Amino acid sequence: MKKLSAASKIYLIIVFIILYAPIFYLIFYSFNSGGSMNNFESFTLEHYKAVFEDSRLIVILINTVIVALLSGLISTIIGTLGAIGIVSIKDAKMRNILLSLNNVLIVSPDVVIGASFLILFTMIGVKLGFTSVLVSHIAFSIPIVVLMVLPKLLEMNKSLIDAARDLGATKRDVLTRVILPYIQPGIFAGFFLALTYSLDDFAVTFFVTGNGFSTLSVEIYSMARTGISLTINALSGLIFLITVLVVIGYYFVANRAKRVSEEVQR
Repeated sequence: MKKLSAASKIYLIIVFIILYAPIFYLIFYSFNSGGSMNNFESFTLEHYKAVFEDSRLIVILINTVIVALLSGLISTIIGTLGAIGIVSIKDAKMRNILLSLNNVLIVSPDVVIGASFLILFTMIGVKLGFTSVLVSHIAFSIPIVVLMVLPKLLEMNKSLIDAARDLGATKRDVLTRVILPYIQPGIFAGFFLALTYSLDDFAVTFFVTGNGFSTLSVEIYSMARTGISLTINALSGLIFLITVLVVIGYYFVANRAKRVSEEVQR
């Protein structure tokens, strides 16, 4: 692989500065003892203390994490099986139609998806709250998982499956001992991406959340509407930290899964 030129390195540095500067600016003032982001007075942790002393925010944080983990897990299971099903379809036309429908859901505006779910839940009488948010997050996460798993399935050598069948492996054995170990990197990528999307989602959640239930993204929006508070900075900083930890976790897990799939291929 060719090395980046000096101009390319400078360009990348500028891009990353533009992307991350607002985030670090927000986090920097979360440690400000003053009440605004106009002037940094002195270092303090009182805004983070206020977050953890607010029992309502703690409940919302727990709700957000539970929804993210459940939606990520369920959508990963469904999306993985769906991707395997799509690849196994012999009719190329039908396979392309299903892939197109999957991609449409990914590129559809969140506002449209959120409004659609709101109408659906209202029509069938589902009370807006934990269930509606969880179902919505599962729905928009499944196409993401499918998109992550498909490349690993397509690059998989079909002779591995044929060899397993020749050795007397059942369909279940082929799935659990050959296919799933090989596509582990794609599965973990789909899970962590679905987890991240769920943690960060606002538009869809805003439509389907109800009284008595909220997530961090919706709560931050509600707090920001009432006025600028450095508690919002502290809360946003915590969300950013959680996201970074998720990405680091994905990096280590994906590398391990990649080594396992390479061993299976050998």
